[in-house]
Amino acid sequence: QVRLVESGGGLVQTGGSLRLSCAASGYTFSSGAMGWFRQAPGKEREFVATIARSRTYVADSLKGRFAVSRDNAKNMVYLQMNSLKPEDTAVYYCAARIIPGTAMGPAEYDYWGQGTQVTVSS
Repeated sequence: QVRLVESGGGLVQTGGSLRLSCAASGYTFSSGAMGWFRQAPGKEREFVATIARSRTYVADSLKGRFAVSRDNAKNMVYLQMNSLKPEDTAVYYCAARIIPGTAMGPAEYDYWGQGTQVTVSS
């Protein structure tokens, strides 16, 4: 059974940093792509970043502030978020895609975590 568990969310002031973690289990983690998405109240789920093997891609609007990485030995994927802004406030989701290759659409992912809340105060 595939399971994704996010952690590391919380309340942070504007300009602060957070590092989200996602622990994956139940499938061959190293062969597939991982993604991060976020959803703010009343808004659609938004692509944040994706990583497949050594290839990464971060949403253009977040480049320079957010970075994605993975540790295949630990079955972990991370999202480093710096210079946080109030508009970054959302629930952040980790997602797994069984087939290789980065992807930006939520429908391209097979499994999802429960999400972790990130709140940036002004």
